[in-house]
Amino acid sequence: MSAMTAAPFFIDITGDVCPLTFVKTKLLLEKMPVGALATVRLRGAQPLDNVPRSVSAHGHEIVSLEREDNAPDPDPRVPHILVVRRC
Repeated sequence: MSAMTAAPFFIDITGDVCPLTFVKTKLLLEKMPVGALATVRLRGAQPLDNVPRSVSAHGHEIVSLEREDNAPDPDPRVPHILVVRRC
């Protein structure tokens, strides 16, 4: 099962810029029950740094953060998949 199908809550913020990337992610997490997983598709150096850091700072668990194509290079121009557990 892939991360995209593992999480019933999904948001694609690849077209957004900070701080809107975290705002949209936070709004999604607020709608979810505790313990649920969210999949966030993001791209860009600032979102890749800020969204996971801010999600953790708000007390949620980062389950994984990987390139969408599973390549080892952390190129911020390539979409990444962030999986978050709401706590």
